[in-house]
Amino acid sequence: MQRRAFLAGVAGAGAAPRAARAQPWPARAIRIVVPFGLGGSADVAARFLAEPLSAALGVPVIVENRPGGGAVIGTETVAKAAPDGHTLLLMSNTHTANETLLPNRPYVLLRDLAPVAAVNVAYHVLAVHPSIPATTVPELVAHVKANPGRVDYASSGPGTPYHIAGEVFCALAGIRMNHIPFRGSNEARTALISGQVPVMFDAIPTMREQIAGGRVRGLATTGPERSALLPDLPSLAEVIPGYEASIWLGLMAPAGLPAPIASRLNAEVNRILGLPSTREAQARAGAQPTPMAVEAFGAFLARDIERQREWIKLARIEAG
Repeated sequence: MQRRAFLAGVAGAGAAPRAARAQPWPARAIRIVVPFGLGGSADVAARFLAEPLSAALGVPVIVENRPGGGAVIGTETVAKAAPDGHTLLLMSNTHTANETLLPNRPYVLLRDLAPVAAVNVAYHVLAVHPSIPATTVPELVAHVKANPGRVDYASSGPGTPYHIAGEVFCALAGIRMNHIPFRGSNEARTALISGQVPVMFDAIPTMREQIAGGRVRGLATTGPERSALLPDLPSLAEVIPGYEASIWLGLMAPAGLPAPIASRLNAEVNRILGLPSTREAQARAGAQPTPMAVEAFGAFLARDIERQREWIKLARIEAG
């Protein structure tokens, strides 16, 4: 009897870990870490996805903002989390740029994190304060050339898509403006509207209101074609062939995420992105949904790391 009881106990002890490994997912709330501040495009996208994901998966989906360190702080949190599908990262092309700009970051994007789903892409508008005597891109270029070292442009921080958009613009236009980084788009936008910094690349929907109110002047948008939200403005590519700048968003998870969980998350995100209501909401926000399979998003990330490296080299942006 004692031997049988002992063997039963051993069997039970061996079964417990197997039962734990077979635990259904999701088992608790899912956390989406946004390594940027409140109100930015990444934060808005995370909160847009949270409610329908929660309804589909049957657990709360919580958005947690952890800005700082050029998106490194929040990203490191996710890279070190358990790869069990309960912690996700809402990331952007800031991350693919950081692979070149921040060589000492405590993670490697495609080693320590796993692709889950692409979310959307949006383009920028080049805007100036009315004190700048320019109503077109060529006039802005001429003004900067006539005032070497005296024209500043604002961005939401070093290595962000708006910063790289400004530096690539300067490189292709053959001009030099002084980069003035701020702690997020809201601060940079306030500086532009007040005239503290006279030039900025920013999100089209947000800046559209300022342009309509005459507080700033829009010169051009940065997509391959004109924006439906600002149809009167040319695309910068019409003036500077080959120029294009965007901000895109996606979801990643800690490396080692089980493939079935990645596939389920990818399917749910793609389903949400395909809804007519989502397409309409994204269009109003100046963004386009970009549904991709997990493997396709992984390949996209690898390509964008190389593309960002080329732009950073072209613009001579120094690594931190």
